Order: sequence, then C-alpha cells, then structure tokens
Amino acid sequence: MEQSGRSKNNYLAPESDHMNKSGPIVVIEDDRDDQEMMAEIFTRLNYKNKICFFSDGNDALEFITKTDTQPFLILSDINMPRINGFELRNKIFTNEQLHTKCIPYLFFTTAATKKSVLDAYALSVQGFFKKPNSIQDLEKVIKKIIEYWMDCIAPSEFD
Repeated sequence: MEQSGRSKNNYLAPESDHMNKSGPIVVIEDDRDDQEMMAEIFTRLNYKNKICFFSDGNDALEFITKTDTQPFLILSDINMPRINGFELRNKIFTNEQLHTKCIPYLFFTTAATKKSVLDAYALSVQGFFKKPNSIQDLEKVIKKIIEYWMDCIAPSEFD
C-alpha cells in the first residue's frame, strides 16, 4: 500500500499509519490517588514504555501535539477540570495531524453510563473501561489493555 495514495481497495491511506508500541503511554487522570495507584501498577507490570501522567486534558493535548515521540496509547478519564475526556477526544479526533497517527484512545473512568458509552463510541474511541475498585482488578484490566494493543497489527506492519 502506498504511504498516502490509494490502495487496490480504494482506501486512502493516512500519512502516518503506524502504531508506536515502544512510545509513551499517556494517562490523563486528575485524581492524584488514582495516578499513584496506576504508577505502582505500571511499575509492577514492568512495561518498557514511559508512563506520562497528566491531570489536565489541555496539558495532555499539548504534549501529544508537540512531542517528537508518538505515544503508544492514551488512557483518559472522562470527568476532569477545564476540559473533559470527550472534549479532548473530539480535539484529537478532528485534528488531522493527530487523527492519522494511529494512537489508540481509551476511556478509563469510574463514571460509566449508557449515554457516556454511546458518546464515547460516537467519537470513535477504541475502548471504554470502568475502573475496578480493587488494585488487583485494576492491574488485571491494565495488563489486558496493554497486551491487547501490543499484539494489535497496525497498517505500517505491511510494506
């Protein structure tokens, strides 16, 4: 498939169609206790990816936009000050530079309602997860998420 041309299937390939599996994992979470718990879990799981925590969606957006290293994936809370997870996802989804970078965007939140799940998938998120109450269950969910995306095949894996 050509990098930015049409393939045999008439699919317009994005300019940047790769997933950076060694890139940082961006965690957008405004609750410090949850950040500390997740940091402890990522330390125990011993993934090689750098973990970048942001308590504000605007700071995360600035990082994602300006970093030279494409993030591996984004785990975002929904309810945050200044800019919520839906607003942040919409800014990324409608930004042509970011939209084509193949960065999985997943909601990871305590607030799961039918409306929030429908709204999330309307913004083409790649997953919606409710945070478990125990640290052991949280670790299991994070491990499943990371391992799933590590195994996932991106368009750039084909020449």
